[in-house]
Amino acid sequence: MCRHRPLTQLIWPKLRSVLHDYPDIRLELNVDGGFRDIVEDGFDAGIRLGESVEHDMIALRVGPDWRLVAVATPDYVAKHGRPEHPQDLLAHDCINRRLVTAGGLYAWEFEKDGKELRVRVEGRLTLNDEGTMVEAALDGVGIAYVPEDMVSAHAHSGALVVLLEDWSPRFSGYHIYYPSRHQNLPAFKAVLNALRH
Repeated sequence: MCRHRPLTQLIWPKLRSVLHDYPDIRLELNVDGGFRDIVEDGFDAGIRLGESVEHDMIALRVGPDWRLVAVATPDYVAKHGRPEHPQDLLAHDCINRRLVTAGGLYAWEFEKDGKELRVRVEGRLTLNDEGTMVEAALDGVGIAYVPEDMVSAHAHSGALVVLLEDWSPRFSGYHIYYPSRHQNLPAFKAVLNALRH
């Protein structure tokens, strides 16, 4: 189970080689934003952020640490001003994220000098897809809070401006997690070796 599009971009190239090198292996990649019980649902493994893996599972890192960044177009910043503190976002048109798991709105997480802060932003648009959030930010709808790797090219080109960068926390990278009973199966070992970061 995978969480979002950037994760599938991280995982699929590695799995492609497994299918090529081991023609007898059958894989199912289920992209799902929820926190499912992989054992109950009949999956051999799942992929989550390291901080979200249950303690009774074996976990192996499959991706680097990453962070969320707030971004907007230069025109939006010129018209509405640049937030200097996360609380300043309350006066901005922010693109909200609907959580698939709980159905509620995501409270934007920030951290600086050991101080953690969550801000429940307001805005005219709520989405549950990060790719669409980036597109909406590029269209000048408001400020989006998305994975940095999804907007780095847009920030480099100047199409988007990164805001509150010194408040953007790092998150533990993605990990494949699984119950111990699968670790000795040859096919499963091939998948683990391919995904290892």
